[in-house]
Amino acid sequence: MSFSYQKITALLSKQAHLRLFLDYDGTLADFSDHPDQVEPLPEIIQLLTSLRDSGKIKIVVLSGRRLAHLNQLIPINGIRLAGTYGLEIQKEDGSRQFRLAYDQVRPALQSLIPLWKELIKGQELFYLEDKGWSLALHARFAADVAAEELLEKARKLAEETLDRKEFRVLPGHKFLEAGPQLADKGEGVKYLLKIDPLFEESLLYLGDDDKDEIAFSVIQSHGGAAIRVCSNVINQPIEDWRLPNPREARLWLRSLPQQLA
Repeated sequence: MSFSYQKITALLSKQAHLRLFLDYDGTLADFSDHPDQVEPLPEIIQLLTSLRDSGKIKIVVLSGRRLAHLNQLIPINGIRLAGTYGLEIQKEDGSRQFRLAYDQVRPALQSLIPLWKELIKGQELFYLEDKGWSLALHARFAADVAAEELLEKARKLAEETLDRKEFRVLPGHKFLEAGPQLADKGEGVKYLLKIDPLFEESLLYLGDDDKDEIAFSVIQSHGGAAIRVCSNVINQPIEDWRLPNPREARLWLRSLPQQLA
């Protein structure tokens, strides 16, 4: 696939206002060394504040992180935050909405925790992250073969333990996550556009990985465009344009208000 900036420029020239969906890790910020590391970055806070204050851009940060983390990373009013792939939503005024009952999700995940803990017991390069609404196994620092073998065992355990009608087991690069079927960025975007329909706005999404690709397709089906923040294709090259890393993404985003019609 050949990438072209022409679709982006055409999109931005259509309307004076923009609905901007942003992933966080790998898109706005580099990946942290540890999944539970929550360190607000002044540059990102300043950037998002500036975009918000332009009066032209409505921002939605849609992340796999839990909403509590997003609140710490982005302590800014007037920005919509969607944690756990859109299950937890905090509106611009600070009010919150949860698309599932926590008690409907948690008991099944509780049954999986001891199984995954036993599987990684004594293996310091693997980490179990409990997001409340979902569970994630991280193997970023493990050797490729060891990571692949353990995560495959973890996947089988999850599929045997959880009701597949209600839960999904989502693989990634040295990563595995078990959570509700509704915890999906594509479904998250659909829902967010349903409760807050577009009105004389262009639509743009920036993300970096295969979870974002699902959202890319939804954005494009609504006439919007998708930008991948990554130098290499992770899964499917369906984006309209590409930025090499979060630093370049932040630089480009600073110029966004001036690019609008």
